[in-house]
Amino acid sequence: MVRIRVLVVDDHRIFAESLAAALAAEPDVDVSAAGSGPAALRCMDRAAAEGRRFDVLLVDADLGAALHGPRPATAVPDTAPGQDGLVDGISLVAGVRSGQPTVRTVVLAEKDDPRRAALALQAGASGWVAKDCSLSRLLTVIRGVLRDETHLPPALLTSVLRELTATRKHRTDSERLVESLTPREREVLRCMVAGLGRKAVAERLFLSPHTVRTHMQNVLGKLGVHSTLAAVALARRAGVGPVDLEAAS
Repeated sequence: MVRIRVLVVDDHRIFAESLAAALAAEPDVDVSAAGSGPAALRCMDRAAAEGRRFDVLLVDADLGAALHGPRPATAVPDTAPGQDGLVDGISLVAGVRSGQPTVRTVVLAEKDDPRRAALALQAGASGWVAKDCSLSRLLTVIRGVLRDETHLPPALLTSVLRELTATRKHRTDSERLVESLTPREREVLRCMVAGLGRKAVAERLFLSPHTVRTHMQNVLGKLGVHSTLAAVALARRAGVGPVDLEAAS
């Protein structure tokens, strides 16, 4: 019998352990539980080192909210954050997709939220399931995502498609604005995405701080934003990544 290795990631211990126990009653399921994003990554790394990779992660949509408060659903992380920074479920999904792309993730949610469901799919999730669904429904989803199916509640489908369409439009608009920048301005923007300040950008690009300031002002003006944070958010929507800091060291 081919067994499905499942990891439940939820910082509400009673829920995580209860769900793990229910799943463990299935003859073809091996299940473990983790109480945080960093703990889940450690568990996955340990399993991979032992040749026992997980097949499916069940991730709480509100992971970390009890300790850190809810985080706004605004954008999918571009890269897998460090373990200390993995707090919310969407970030964990993105981190798993980056680090172990063969693992399927399913987000478990207290309530339907089209925007967050769309973000979860963009981050790499294969499904969004209500926490109060039946065990048989959850097992159907687990087995389905292993066949490369995507699972959403029917009531969410139209709203999620609308969110994904709107996100694509915003990305297209952002790409058009970024394309209006000169090559040097794009280079400066990538430095901004990497979190470099004016002095650091000047040193990296062998420019004077005054010249860098002019380039930054031009970038903000062409992108139609009024702050570095807004420029970085727009750049990420357009798919602009950070400059490689290690290459300069």
